[in-house]
Amino acid sequence: MVFDDFYHAHFRSLTVQLCAYTGDLGQAQDLAQEAFCRAFARWDRIVRYDDPVAWVRRVAWNLANSRWRRLRTAHAYLRRQRETHVAGPNPDRVALEAALALLPANQRRAVVLHYLADLPVAEIAHQAGVAEGTVKSWLHRGRAALAALLRDETEETAGEARDG
Repeated sequence: MVFDDFYHAHFRSLTVQLCAYTGDLGQAQDLAQEAFCRAFARWDRIVRYDDPVAWVRRVAWNLANSRWRRLRTAHAYLRRQRETHVAGPNPDRVALEAALALLPANQRRAVVLHYLADLPVAEIAHQAGVAEGTVKSWLHRGRAALAALLRDETEETAGEARDG
């Protein structure tokens, strides 16, 4: 039997079966095509089987089941990812980020790296290419500026709450 004749004789019926199983004609065609491609690669051996169509059908169904398993795993993974939502920023964080944005770049970088990234003063100095005393100065000035900015923000918020 020639592979082309085999393919033309059985592709449509296998596709119909797979479409009924998967509910998606495009996916069924892809699965049938992949199964026939695998059969073509082994055609000299498969042609001698009692029922070569059974081999192609089994491969196609295995491929369909593998896709179902992958989809199920992907859906479970996405469900787990969605369940671990990070809460939106609270008002304190918004105020802190706004205050940080007002600091000079060197002070902001020093404060962020030291307090949020937990880097020691020596490492920040090395990264910035400055003396440790310079980083300490940036941190001191940055903390003082943040304290003033956040105090002003707190006073404005309290005033709005009283007035409102």
